[in-house]
Amino acid sequence: MADWQSLDPEAAREAEKYENPIPSRELILAHLSERGSPASREQLVEEFGLSTEDQVEALRRRLRAMERDAQLIYTRRGTYAPVDKLDLILGRISGHRDGFGFLIPDDGSEDLFMSPAQMRLVFDGDRALARVSGVDRRGRREGVIVEVVSRAHETIVGRYFEEGGIGFVVADNPKIQQEVLVTPGRNASAQVGQFVEVKITHWPTPRFQPQGDVVEVVGNYMAPGMEIDVALRTYDIPHVWPQAVVKEASKLKPEVEEKDKEKRVDLRDLPFVTIDGEDARDFDDAVYCEAIPGKLRLFSGGWKLYVAIADVSSYVKIGSALDAEAQVRGNSVYFPERVVPMLPEELSNGLCSLNPHVDRLAMVCEMTISKKGEMTDYVFYEAVIHSHARLTYNKVSTILEQSKTADAKRLRAQYSEVIPDLKQLYALYKVLLAARHTRGAIDFETQETRIIFGSERKIAEIRPTTRNDAHKLIEECMLAANVATAEFLKKHEIPALYRVHDGPPPERLEKLRTFLGELGLSLHKGKDGPTPKDYQALLASIQGRPDFHLIQTVMLRSLSQAVYSAQNDGHFGLNYEAYTHFTSPIRRYPDLLTHRAIRSVIHSKQNTPHVRRAGAMSIPKARIYPYDEAALEQLGEQCSMSERRADEATRDVVNWLKCEFMKDRVGESFPGVVTAVTGFGLFVELTDIYVEGLVHVTALPGDYYHFDPVHHRLSGERSGRNFRLGDTVEVKVMRVDLDERKIDFEVSEKTLSAPVGRSSKKRGAETAPAAVVEKAAESARPARRSAEKKSGEAYRSSDAAAKNAEVRKSREMKQALLAEAKNGGKAKAEGASSRSGGSEKTTKHRKGPPKSGSARKPKGKS
Repeated sequence: MADWQSLDPEAAREAEKYENPIPSRELILAHLSERGSPASREQLVEEFGLSTEDQVEALRRRLRAMERDAQLIYTRRGTYAPVDKLDLILGRISGHRDGFGFLIPDDGSEDLFMSPAQMRLVFDGDRALARVSGVDRRGRREGVIVEVVSRAHETIVGRYFEEGGIGFVVADNPKIQQEVLVTPGRNASAQVGQFVEVKITHWPTPRFQPQGDVVEVVGNYMAPGMEIDVALRTYDIPHVWPQAVVKEASKLKPEVEEKDKEKRVDLRDLPFVTIDGEDARDFDDAVYCEAIPGKLRLFSGGWKLYVAIADVSSYVKIGSALDAEAQVRGNSVYFPERVVPMLPEELSNGLCSLNPHVDRLAMVCEMTISKKGEMTDYVFYEAVIHSHARLTYNKVSTILEQSKTADAKRLRAQYSEVIPDLKQLYALYKVLLAARHTRGAIDFETQETRIIFGSERKIAEIRPTTRNDAHKLIEECMLAANVATAEFLKKHEIPALYRVHDGPPPERLEKLRTFLGELGLSLHKGKDGPTPKDYQALLASIQGRPDFHLIQTVMLRSLSQAVYSAQNDGHFGLNYEAYTHFTSPIRRYPDLLTHRAIRSVIHSKQNTPHVRRAGAMSIPKARIYPYDEAALEQLGEQCSMSERRADEATRDVVNWLKCEFMKDRVGESFPGVVTAVTGFGLFVELTDIYVEGLVHVTALPGDYYHFDPVHHRLSGERSGRNFRLGDTVEVKVMRVDLDERKIDFEVSEKTLSAPVGRSSKKRGAETAPAAVVEKAAESARPARRSAEKKSGEAYRSSDAAAKNAEVRKSREMKQALLAEAKNGGKAKAEGASSRSGGSEKTTKHRKGPPKSGSARKPKGKS
């Protein structure tokens, strides 16, 4: 096959990239498939007719890369085979706190159940190849690990313990059940009980536990702020600035230089204002609005809306250390009273922040909006602005909504310069809100909360927050700018990242329809499924019903989560055909990419009415925006992942803090509302303190309870008592487990002694912001670590006992090994034969961790 180049469909690409081209990945896969059997590297060299050392080495590297990318598998016979020829399934491992797990296939097929023995070979988040080994007694496909393609964690965060002189780390992440043995002498002087970070030096095998070296002592258990330090490391959130980033940031001037203000539209005379939260430190956006006069200088019924966004792209250049780190971080992470920023403070709180009474560079979206709330024109340009006031939501709400109060009069006097413009903004907001309702965007009602800390960072109070008209005003302005941006990108055919929110998945929609049908309700059954208008019409029709909260919750859970994608598939929740993120480049990397896309048009020679140039010089697009659709799709996946990572980390921190808050309340009773019903129990949120816990099904006395997923309820077999989503109950706090982030409740006697039946009430709430609609499916889930994807299946006690038998075996073996280490190797493990617990035959492998620097048996190929 010496003439392989004539057969290679990608020969031209290879010749362009390499001086000595080799067969492409496509040809290698096709050749192995046609060959009918796996081949060694030497066989492939001969069959392709490769003659030079450079070609042989290049092929070796390519085969290794294809193995890493799960295109090939290296067999025990030293040969390569295409993965799809071996009936192997590639996917991501999802662990469970009870020791078992699942492989979630990349192709979207049914998950593979992984037994505790298989899970001891992998960590949660690893990518692996597995094969179906059979079907378990519940009819689920069961699998075995064939090869770990990539590891999700180089380090593990957990608490350090010692037994019999052997140190080990118990992972803080409950999805990781393996204890990591610490190499003797490599514990960094950690004390028992402290949080540490351990670097894995030896991955788990069927015979050995994972092993590693402690690289950092994070701190003492229960120390103030420890919950964030642990979460940052557990979720691999970058939080230390690389030296190159520090160096670049230190070179930035504290204020905008005069030369940077040149060749920009000068808007410093316009009274822009920022409107943010009381404790905000970085100001992404400023707004200004003016009425459009008619022929006789009277109001014509339209407005000019200016949305000025911090011009981060002028400072964070492609190829810089700042840009590389921002891309890795993806977004700022907002923990209670602590922020891990995407950009250094020199930019996020300084040069890029639209602080009051200083000049700042901005990217401006200037929109013309009709009296009906329709956008009739828009234009983008680089500008220099000068914020005239730093306002807060509460201040603006007082001025606009409580105009007759003494506080409002005082504030009007203090901000007299901008009051007329605020009134125009308020008038525009009302028109935009009416247009939103006409458009049919979904407005769910939710309740947000804010944690108030006392001394030593302990929760003093969990306070409900109220979204006033000032919040909604800014939201409508930002939505308008984001829509204008999406239209701009579409019109100019620029590859870009869109914010995509798909409609409800078919299986969730079917469950919703079944549930609604039981209540005599329905969603419109169009050819393409329900529209956002249909959802909103249903919400409007159930206002005032006692089961409103119940129905809304089920509707929320039928929706998908929004993601970033290079494919514009529209935004279901907001009912937009195209939507993107433009307004927060200080804290979101996709917004920074969007700014670069707009900037590439401003600095081009393209003739378009939608940009304004104030002498801006032409710059090659590759220097500003060198992204194609494939690169953007990859960036979209990465940014979606970092967004989910931030959500999970902040949820974990809040759960930690809430467990701390409830520690001293064990034995107390509180009123609450059932927020979720599963086969293993009820999740209940306490009414006045907004803490959620579980009433396990075994804690419901006097009856056998059966789960009814259609009606979202647990029903008593004999008593006829039902516990349903949205029910009000009184519960007693029975147990708080900080390590597991779990709070256990029991239903109080007061609830149990009430007449059989159910009571529910509508919960007070505010209209949800757009972000809530986007993340509805995610935020509607119970905020509890044990409520994982498959937990509803996991809590059948018979299965739990069966699956944990192997875990107990492993623990018994560990005790035996520790005893052996104590007694100089004389003790023998009784009833336990290997780390996998899967064989009854006694093995002769090394017991306990190896000594520092000792040789280790290399991992065999599967």
